[in-house]
Amino acid sequence: MNSKSEIDEASRGSEASSSNNNTPSNCEDQSTPGLCPAAHTNTGQDIMKRAAAKQLIERYFYQLLDGCGNPNCDNKYCASSGEARNLTPNEAAAEAIKLFYKEARLCDSLPNKVPRTEANACDSSASTTCTTSKSKDITDNKEELQSGESSIENHESTSQTPETSQNKSQQDDHKTPSHNNGAPLTEERICQLCDECLRSKAPQPLIRALGEAFTQPAILARCFQSKLRLDSDSSGGKNTDKESKAMCSSSDPDKDVDSVAGPELDVVSCRKAFGYLAKVPSEYYSSALVTALTTLAENMEIDLRITKKMSIEDAVNCFVIAFEVPDLGCSDYLEIALPALCHAAEHLPVKAQAKLARVWAQHCKDSLRHILETLQQLITLRVISTNYTRHFQLQDDESVTLATKLMKIVYYANMLAGVMESNTLREEPVVIASQLDPLGDALDHLYPLSSMKNSKQSQPDDPLAIELDINVLDARKPYLPFEEFYNEPLSDTIEMDIDFANYKTEISNGKKFAFLKYPFILTAATKSLGLYYENRIRMYSERRVSLLHAVVGAAPPMPFLRLKVRRSHLIDDALVELEMVAMERALDLKKQLVVEFEGEQGVDEGGVSKEFFQLIVEEIFNPDYGMFTHQPDSHTVWFNPTSFETEAQFTLIGIVLGLAIYNNVILAVNFPMVVYRKLTGKKGSFEDLADWNPILYNGLKYMLEYEANDLEEVFYQTFRICYQDVFGNTIFHDLQENGDSMFVTQENKKEFVDLYADFLLNKSVETQFKAFRRGFVMVTDESPLAALFRPEEVETLVCGSKNFDFNELEKSTEYDGGYTSESQTIKDFWSIVHSLSLDDKRKLLQFTTGSDRVPVGGLSHLKLVIARNGPDCDRLPTAHTCFNVLLLPEYESKEKLQDRLMKAISYSKGFGML
Repeated sequence: MNSKSEIDEASRGSEASSSNNNTPSNCEDQSTPGLCPAAHTNTGQDIMKRAAAKQLIERYFYQLLDGCGNPNCDNKYCASSGEARNLTPNEAAAEAIKLFYKEARLCDSLPNKVPRTEANACDSSASTTCTTSKSKDITDNKEELQSGESSIENHESTSQTPETSQNKSQQDDHKTPSHNNGAPLTEERICQLCDECLRSKAPQPLIRALGEAFTQPAILARCFQSKLRLDSDSSGGKNTDKESKAMCSSSDPDKDVDSVAGPELDVVSCRKAFGYLAKVPSEYYSSALVTALTTLAENMEIDLRITKKMSIEDAVNCFVIAFEVPDLGCSDYLEIALPALCHAAEHLPVKAQAKLARVWAQHCKDSLRHILETLQQLITLRVISTNYTRHFQLQDDESVTLATKLMKIVYYANMLAGVMESNTLREEPVVIASQLDPLGDALDHLYPLSSMKNSKQSQPDDPLAIELDINVLDARKPYLPFEEFYNEPLSDTIEMDIDFANYKTEISNGKKFAFLKYPFILTAATKSLGLYYENRIRMYSERRVSLLHAVVGAAPPMPFLRLKVRRSHLIDDALVELEMVAMERALDLKKQLVVEFEGEQGVDEGGVSKEFFQLIVEEIFNPDYGMFTHQPDSHTVWFNPTSFETEAQFTLIGIVLGLAIYNNVILAVNFPMVVYRKLTGKKGSFEDLADWNPILYNGLKYMLEYEANDLEEVFYQTFRICYQDVFGNTIFHDLQENGDSMFVTQENKKEFVDLYADFLLNKSVETQFKAFRRGFVMVTDESPLAALFRPEEVETLVCGSKNFDFNELEKSTEYDGGYTSESQTIKDFWSIVHSLSLDDKRKLLQFTTGSDRVPVGGLSHLKLVIARNGPDCDRLPTAHTCFNVLLLPEYESKEKLQDRLMKAISYSKGFGML
């Protein structure tokens, strides 16, 4: 069909439509003046071009579905010829668009059915009057149709006759749910269709209704409207003519009357409708619904990415309804439909993502777990069924990466749906003065890829978090536990070296996908490996700077942070040397730590540092030292508010904690969780008292829950509190001015509790904690620690796991020197180990690895090696703690093995050369 024939066909289709609807063919006869003159404007031209093209597509559609009525028809694209195969409405809609672009043959006779368009009176008359004069622009508009029209007209099927005076009554008499084509779904309609399907065992009406709604975003967005919206629509029926005029003259031809005010989605009604749908056997509709959802996603992607005419409200409504669909019980949903929905969601603007998160948080709390589990199933299925290589990496799998991006919206919705605290409770940022290092800057210029100094400043904030004004630190209790967002198969499969490289690349140009930018999906053990790479690269960078200093003669070569200490004066030696480093050149704290015990021959490859940290922690947190106090109820340590030590001492303790994380060493410290929350920037609040002092927390909570009017007499509490120092002296403090004369009442009890918690957790130790945090930040200021880890994960990073599962250790242990898992000595060894008490198991870990703590992720992440150390003898077992190697002679009996092993782990301090 050339340009002339296209004009003829469009004109012929418009005339036929006009005749069939009994509509006048000139604007002078119209009862709604002013419609036709709009065709002389650019907006009117767009409307008329689209309307004429719609006529052609509709004619193809009905020609394929119903035929032309001529029994002698020889058109292979017409149902009346008998040559065209039987098509479903969805297939006919898709084929009609293809025939339009192929300029296929159209029959002269028209089928006796005309679709119900968005506004019949306006569109048909406008197209009749104006298409003739403007049809020459149809060809010019094909590109626009390809991107926009298909998303609106695709799969639109109708079986409604024209609403004329002759057949209107007949139409009303025969209307059934299956004939109400193109109408938005409602709870009542779904129930009717489901009942009809269960009664007749014929799912076609149900499939057709679902297909019509779920393939067209414009219709789906208006499904399940709230009663208030429906009432307002019905009460506005008197102004239909005026609204139709406004619609036809609108600049957006896709808008209908309902979009003027915007529908409000009734999520409860939607959930009830789908609950009723779940009663119908899923094999009736699952395949059709998967196809419809896939088409919906494709149409939405076109609308969001190309035409950009879909409103935020419509897009959000479509996604909310799509994810309320019950479990279809077929693999096609996970393999086809869900990835397509994730692909469409990628094109949501940030404001739409934020609105979707808020809607899910406020109205879809009960669906969050289902949505999360569905996305987790998709990711897990892809990970375990795909063989990733260096040429096709996990980060290249769009099904996984796009599902992860959508999961981020669920992650924020989960926080909003839970208990959130005020975002004003923030610790003051610690400012570390930048040190002049011209030689280091020169090296950074020569080796820009090794420069790590400005990585902190270059890490962008998440735009969605900014839009929502949300921070994970403010999530006191999320609706679903954060641990449910971990995907362990993905965490085990990911190659962290590649992901870390992508992470650093993404910071600079954003072209690579990195799961480290979505840390909620990775386990703490996997993220700790990323942090390990970050710290190691920084160590190598500082080592290069040191070598450059030595080359130019600016300083002697000092590639490591070397500490030489005496066991008898451990605290004094360590803190004095660290203080000198911090004063002279704080950047040296970023070097790799090497510890040497005076008078001992051990070379530090990691094991000596582990013992150094353990010993120094034992002494620093000793109550006799006076810097920290023990909380007997929670078995934790806390800052001594009346300590006589200087701020510099607390700064050095913070440096020690930072060095432990930086050098991948686990510490035996028992801080309450509030310490890690404060280290990451969140002040302590009332809920933090729960693990700081459980008895006090329960008492204050009981006061808050007490509703009787005699609170003042029952508690007899004023705004003056008291506490004891380490010497047992009682100290009083007024939370308010003249607090001793201000009693706690029902009106001010919440203020009292907040002031009490603020004093205990913040103000009373403000000086000590600021110094402590300053030392910690001196080591970790350029680290992505706060961006990757939540406070609970930071605690695991510092203290290790609390799960002493030695069965996992046995499974992960390797053997050398002739031993295997079937060797009798090895069987005896594990039999002895499993029978040990928890304290003895800690001693065994201390003996073999240099630390009695379980690494992040559990003992399965501890790579222990047991090597044969000769035949039976009287020697004790020995260990290379730097490499987690246990040297075990092949003892002749289990009793001798147990005797030698217990002696070795009980007397294991000190290092020597073998």
